[in-house]
Amino acid sequence: MPVTAVLILAAGTFAIRIAGPLLRDRVTLPDKAREVISASATVLLLALVAVSALTNGKQFGGWALAAGVVVGGLAAWRKLPFVAVIVLAAATTAGLRLIGVA
Repeated sequence: MPVTAVLILAAGTFAIRIAGPLLRDRVTLPDKAREVISASATVLLLALVAVSALTNGKQFGGWALAAGVVVGGLAAWRKLPFVAVIVLAAATTAGLRLIGVA
């Protein structure tokens, strides 16, 4: 990527990031708009997690991987220690693959 393009993208990123604090007191949003923005950030994060966790390259990673992600998510939701979350998710995925679930 040319240096000029990198500098332009850096300037644009900085401008967007600094606009938030500078415009926060000047722009008022309705409560409904604030709720939508808050929910959209959560949905975007969950979609990113789903794509990262459930795919291998450009294809579906298989049902064993999906089950491991679900078990890991439930373990994290139950506030188990991080090591336990990882071990449970990995053991679920490995166990299902061992018995032939792709």
